Formats: sequence, C-alpha cells, structure tokens
Amino acid sequence: AAHGARKMEDYGRFLALLASSLLVGFVSVILSLVWVFHYREGLSWDGSPAEFNWHPVLIITGFVFIQGIAIIVYRLPWTWKCSKLLMKFIHAGLNTIAMILAIVSMVAVFDFHNAKNIPNMYSLHSWIGLTAVIFYSLQLFLGFAVFLLPFAPVRLRVALMPIHVYSGLTIFATVIATALMGITEKLIFALKNPAYSASPPEATLVNCLGLLLVIFGSLILWMASRPHWKRPPAENAKILRPIAATPEGTEVESTMTNSSNADKSDLRSNTEAARKQNIKFDEAGQRSTM
Repeated sequence: AAHGARKMEDYGRFLALLASSLLVGFVSVILSLVWVFHYREGLSWDGSPAEFNWHPVLIITGFVFIQGIAIIVYRLPWTWKCSKLLMKFIHAGLNTIAMILAIVSMVAVFDFHNAKNIPNMYSLHSWIGLTAVIFYSLQLFLGFAVFLLPFAPVRLRVALMPIHVYSGLTIFATVIATALMGITEKLIFALKNPAYSASPPEATLVNCLGLLLVIFGSLILWMASRPHWKRPPAENAKILRPIAATPEGTEVESTMTNSSNADKSDLRSNTEAARKQNIKFDEAGQRSTM
C-alpha cells in the first residue's frame, strides 16, 4: 500500500511539473505574439520588419515549445499502454513540426535582411543558431533512420540511444541559449527612443519572456532527466517470452499490459534480474519495429 501511495504522489508531482511547463511554454508563445503585435509591426511576408517578426514567434512556438513537448512525450504515464512505435511516431512528428517552423523562421530573417541590404550570418547568435538547426536536422534524420525504420540492428540502437538522448537535450538547451542571445540583440537594435537602458515597457516584457524560456527549459530538462519517470520496459510481456519473439503492440502484449497493476508490481519485484538483462534492448526500442 505504501508503494502505491508513493507512486501516486510521484505521479502527482509529475503532473504538476507537466502542467507548469505547458503553462510556461504557452505563456511564452502568447508573450512573443504580444511583443510583435503590440510593440512591433505585427506579422507579414513582404520584406518589411513585420516579416522578420515571424522569426521570434516561430522559434518560440516550434523550436522551444514544441521541441520541449517532443522531448518529454515518452514520459507521459498515460501513454505507457500505447505501443512504443506509436510514441516514436509522435516524438518524430513533433520534432519534424518544430524543424519546419525553425526553417521557415530562418527564411524570414534571410529574406528580410536581403530586402533591406543587412548582412547575414555575422553575429554569434546567427552562427550558433544555424549550427543548432543543422545538428537538429541531423539528429532528426538519424533518429528516423536508426530508431523508426526497422532496418538498424539492435546493437546499433543500443549504442546510439545514449548519444541520441544527450544530443537532443544539448540541442534543446542550445536553442534556448540562442533565443536569449537573439532577444537581447533585437532589443538593443530596436529600442532607440527610449533606449533599452531606460527600461521601457517593451524591454520589461521581453526580458520576462526570456526568463520564461529559461524556466521552461529547466522544467523540461528536469522531467527528461529523472530516471524514475522513464517509460517502463514492458517487462511482464518480455519476461514471459524470449526477447523479440513478438513485436510490440501484438495481441500477446496488449492483453498483458492490461493485466492488473497488482500483478505487475509482483512481477516487477520477482523479475528484477530478468528486467535488467532486457532493459538494454528495450532502451533501443527494438521490439517496436521488428
């Protein structure tokens, strides 16, 4: 019973963090829209400063908010009964949307610069931003090739999984750092009268937006790095048959997953050793695409 209570409390804590991060992410998107519509020239696609404004809005919406959700999607406890393959598609799909929005947002900047004869790619913000986009697209491509398509050998998946996780979290953190640089740069360029140093309302609003991005990033990284919120391997399904005997999401597994939780926790304690052996394979998600 104590174990059950502890699980519920842990679940409650996870939900509180999830709700906070969704709220902070959502408010960040709203603030980016308030910024460009209330203080800047709104949004358009005509080479004017309003075209540039797509950049902060799409980066915050896609590259920060949607990427953050994509990172923690495996950790949502109510998805643990779904097949791993479905969750991989959702993870890959959200990252693909984030990627498309990031690319459109960069096109907007180049387009605006070229229309106004402003040089491209001279700032540190632009160097690190472009690097993040390139690495993100590599990460996405390799993720598809290795973890989603059914061709990669299990060994390769096991070897690449920790690298995939590390790269994903590093790119995410780098994107937030780059967004902060971009925000600062834009405020210094744009606020002339009154200057940024005079702390006009726009400066305060956008500084707060930057703080929210840091909070959002730290919440996502915390949720993503707690080992006990990891999607559990479907141990009962795996222990009762040889590894890779049946693909995930087949009849066998779905009936087992629905067995009562009490059975599950007994199984869990009895088969810790077997689980440890199998966990490596589960990490690689090998069952899901056999």
